[in-house]
Amino acid sequence: MALAQHFKIIFPGKLIFGNGCLQNLTGEIQALQCQDVLIVTIEPLLAQLQSLIAQLEQASIRVSIDTSIVREPTFADFNALLQKLGSNNIDLVLGIGGGSVLDVAKLVAAQLDNTQTLAEIVGIGNLKQRNIKLICAPATAGTGSEVSPNAILVDDADNQKKGIISPFLVPDAVYVDPLLTMSVPPSMTAATGLDALTHCLEAYTNKFAQPFIDMYAYEGMRLIAANLVKAVKQGNDEEARTQVAMGSLLGGFCLGPVNTAAVHALAYPLGSMFHLAHGLSNALLLPHVMQFNMEAAPERYASVAIALGCERQIDDWDTALKGIEKIKQFMQECGVPARLRDVGIPEDAIPQMAEDAMKITRLLNNNPRPVTLDDAIAIFKAAY
Repeated sequence: MALAQHFKIIFPGKLIFGNGCLQNLTGEIQALQCQDVLIVTIEPLLAQLQSLIAQLEQASIRVSIDTSIVREPTFADFNALLQKLGSNNIDLVLGIGGGSVLDVAKLVAAQLDNTQTLAEIVGIGNLKQRNIKLICAPATAGTGSEVSPNAILVDDADNQKKGIISPFLVPDAVYVDPLLTMSVPPSMTAATGLDALTHCLEAYTNKFAQPFIDMYAYEGMRLIAANLVKAVKQGNDEEARTQVAMGSLLGGFCLGPVNTAAVHALAYPLGSMFHLAHGLSNALLLPHVMQFNMEAAPERYASVAIALGCERQIDDWDTALKGIEKIKQFMQECGVPARLRDVGIPEDAIPQMAEDAMKITRLLNNNPRPVTLDDAIAIFKAAY
């Protein structure tokens, strides 16, 4: 653990968690004295949001709605949305949806009145301001974007995922209402839940792991592991949904100060090249990266196994192996494909995917074991 490593965690100005808490949003927005609200969301959620929209309009708050983000967003998608919004006098952006929607909402709030171009803010710490208020409410239990300083877009120029990381992307307020996740179908519940689990796991085993974030990472793993299968199989189980939502939130807190590592780096090409859902991409690679990393941090991976619900074995190595088996078991019980071939990834794409993954140095640098190009190819082949 990098105990001497400086770390920074920026919490949202306010965090509200609980079933039905979205009903309090109108009062929150009134307290902020905002008059023009842009809601960035998806069409399937509009029926659930009608009550909120009506409350806002009854409070004389002007509401505009955008549902243009229907996939992992690209630079072109974002620029088109920004151009469509033009010079609207929006003073608050409300993102309600999955990670892609929240990422775009965060960037819209930052860029509506910013003279910096999108290209100028890509990277770590390049975004210099956000003047428009920002509230995020996740509709999936997965990405943790609602509390992270990160936003990810696909660059149309080279088809690579690019990160914008800035404290200005952390919302002013976050509302986590697990009831929003009740309508999420089983396949998406499984993929996003495994994504959240990966956030926690990669933070806990990170080269820069440290005790403050370990608390969130370990408990996040424990909550998700204990409740994900039930949330997938019994989607109307409020308790399971609530526990997975809390685990996802804790994973989100890991993303700023510690962040993810090789699983996410290797997963990026699956999304950019084949438009595979981000959570599913992580799940397909997770057990194989765990196997690769184990020798660099057997004690940490043994602790992961315990958090996942495994019994301690004769030594750390055997205990860690049980953790890998448990991940594979989760995937099977949740109906998640186990192999790249199962989701139509051609084997001859592996060299290009490995080359693209090696460009994600901001994440690979966090990995407990160095990853070479040959290593990346071997991991993809193991996952194939």
